[in-house]
Amino acid sequence: MSTDKNGLRYPWADPPTEGAAIEVADGVLWFRMPLPMVLDHVNIYALADEDGWTIVDTGFNSKRCRAIWEKLLVGPLAGRPVRRVLITHHHPDHVGLAGWLQARTGATLMATRTAWLMARMLCLDVQPCPAPETLRFWRRAGMDPAIFAKRAAERPFNFADVVWPIPLGFQRIKQDDVLHLAGRDWVVHIGNGHAPEHATLWSQSDDLVLAGDQVLSSISPNIGVYATEPDADPVGDWLEACNRLAGLANEAHVVLGGHKMPFTGLPLRMRQLIDNHHGALARLSAALDQPKTATECFMALFKRKIGDGEYGLALVESYAHLSHLYQQGHLSRDLRDDGAYVYGRLG
Repeated sequence: MSTDKNGLRYPWADPPTEGAAIEVADGVLWFRMPLPMVLDHVNIYALADEDGWTIVDTGFNSKRCRAIWEKLLVGPLAGRPVRRVLITHHHPDHVGLAGWLQARTGATLMATRTAWLMARMLCLDVQPCPAPETLRFWRRAGMDPAIFAKRAAERPFNFADVVWPIPLGFQRIKQDDVLHLAGRDWVVHIGNGHAPEHATLWSQSDDLVLAGDQVLSSISPNIGVYATEPDADPVGDWLEACNRLAGLANEAHVVLGGHKMPFTGLPLRMRQLIDNHHGALARLSAALDQPKTATECFMALFKRKIGDGEYGLALVESYAHLSHLYQQGHLSRDLRDDGAYVYGRLG
């Protein structure tokens, strides 16, 4: 058991190696799948029942990840049938191979309705070039002209690039459902902000929490606004969910997140996550003595220089925090001649 500088405790010193598993509790296995980005992995969990396995999240659809899954199915999963695939939320690192596992094993897909609808819709929405709505959103956020010109001329990332097609048919899970998996009763509690209708599972039989990306140990999940819903308030959704889920947290909980390491110290982590965004909002407000666009607020929000690889996520997160303050009545927002929103502090 190690403890980090913020006071969280980590029961395991190292993650599982590729194609191997760590048993984190009776009947609960932990795997990792690689991701081709700075955050280079996603955590996968397998829950053992008498009739077979329930898989929680899946990784990207890539040749490498499919090969790892083939090893897992005959190795740690011992050739026993996969009966259910449960996705915590619709992001591609979590749902990417859900359809493949369904086709490969005949498993039932379990998801919240919003997660399933978003995943299936985005799989079907393949765009050869950025949509006009996306270009307008980038302008509203104040995207650097050189970056805008480059991205406007490129084929954009498409969800279907890394997600196996989502077939018709799923089993809906929702708030307060009780799922019997791995010999435990798990209550579903819905999070929001990072992804709409994000499922978390809280064991009533012991102290395990399957948290997806709603609660991570050493990073705060990205919270962004996108062209699909430019007036959304995911920061408000995030804070509401964090405050609600904090009421469930106790010191004994072992949190199995979608990235980084499992940890204990959930009450402290919930306070940290809430305080992190209140601090970010305060820094933004303080920086707006002169009107600024979302991209001009990167340093105030993130306290560091943003590189090319982080630019897109930084843009949607900065826009989200400014939009939250604007919708709460703390900022003005005006449309500049170049199509960018500029935000100013009121009072």
